[in-house]
Parts: sequence; structure tokens; C-alpha cells
Amino acid sequence: MTTRTLLVGCGRLGLRVGELLLADQDERGRHEVLGLRRDPSSLPTGFVPVAADLSAALPTPLPRVDAMVITLTPSAAPSYREPLAHLAAALPEVPRRTVFVSSTRVLEGYDASRPLTEADPARPRSDRARVLVEGEEAARELFGAVILRPAGIYGPGRDRLIRTVLEGRPVEHGRRTNRIHEVDLARAILALLSSPAPPALLHATDGAPALLGEVVTHLAQRLGVPAPPRTSQDPGAGTVLDATALHELLGELEFPDFRAGYDAML
Repeated sequence: MTTRTLLVGCGRLGLRVGELLLADQDERGRHEVLGLRRDPSSLPTGFVPVAADLSAALPTPLPRVDAMVITLTPSAAPSYREPLAHLAAALPEVPRRTVFVSSTRVLEGYDASRPLTEADPARPRSDRARVLVEGEEAARELFGAVILRPAGIYGPGRDRLIRTVLEGRPVEHGRRTNRIHEVDLARAILALLSSPAPPALLHATDGAPALLGEVVTHLAQRLGVPAPPRTSQDPGAGTVLDATALHELLGELEFPDFRAGYDAML
């Protein structure tokens, strides 16, 4: 049996998910991966290109798919509701499973006084977080989507913090941070696609929150440079996220904390 999966957005994360799906071919079945982009000409071999601009109604219907992963970003969509409505209108039927990738940014209104779980309601403060909450609501309404909220994503090609350390730019040493390696995030998406009873909401975080100062000091030691200075304003903001649900879904992570993940990048 062939399972057809549509990757909407299909940026760096979508490509990794697609590659994992294409590698998962055995006697039980195979995967067909469709990558939806405005310009899909650079998609890797094995991906079925789908050219579509969701900022307007699509002129032709999309193919029927069994599953869908939506990885649009707020910067690419000032509002999610309209592009998701265009997507829904172009699909001949609602996929059996949809995963909408949001962000733990929607929890920015909390402090670090206790670990936050999936039971804590969104508490956005910024426009970007409010757009994400709107996207979650639209994805549930239109597709019955499972909502996946990654913490800070890092991994190959996601080296902003490494560059910050190399350039010696000041950082908030006291900020509490949470992160997830892109490899484990892609694994979580595959697990949500295949699970017979996935959670309605999942936070993707490695369960090893750390002060930003601790992270940049480790990176500086590995890179052989001085640790970046502390910013003049360092209020010790940030949140602490609980990773129990992710660990129940995936078991052991390939990169259980920032040391394992960043050391593999250096």
C-alpha cells in the first residue's frame, strides 16, 4: 500500500521529514511524498513537486492525499487563516491525518516558575505568537489537525547561536531556554503521522532546559573562543517546558540535550 503525504511549506524541516518518509519503504508499504512550495523546482529527487501559492485561491485542485504536514511560518504568512482556507478548498477531501507545526512561542506569557505541559493554555503576548495561535485554531477547524509545538529548533544549518558565540555578540545569560534537535523533531512528526491515537497537542522539547549562559559557555569552550558577554539588560526571562509527552511518544531522543546536539555539529 502506498501512503501519499503532502508537505505544505516544505522548507528545511519538511525536507527532513520527506527524506525520512522516503527512506521508510518496506514490504508493509511505501511512501509518496509531495512537496508544496511556490517554486518547487529545487526539491530533491524522490519528491513530487507541487507548485502552489496559498496567498490566493488555487486555480486547480490539489491531489488527494492520506496525510499532510503543515510547516508554514508566520514570517511567510502574516495570517494563517486565509492560506489554510485556500489549502482546504483545493483539497478534494480532508486527509486522514494532519500535523500542524506551531511553536512553543505561544507560551511566552508564562514565567519559569514551573514546568509547562500540554495542559497549560496558550498565553501569547506578541503579534507573532497570536498569529500562531490563530493558525492552530484554523488547522483544528479545517483539518482536525494534531498540533505540534517545537521549542527552539537547532541542528545542521541552524547555527545562529554558534555564529553569535564566534562573533562575541552579547546574550542574555540568565534567560531560560528550551530546544529540540531537528532530527528528533522530524522523528516526532513521523510518529504523529503513524500513531493510531496521537495526542491532540504535543510540545517538542528535549526535556533539558538550560540557561542561555550555560549553552554559550559550552559552545565557546568547544570553539576555543571567549564566552560572549552578558547583555546590559538580562532579566532572567524564559520558560521551562516539560517533555514527558514527547518521551512517551518517542522513547529516547537521539540528541537528549544541547551538549549532545551541538557537539555533533562542531
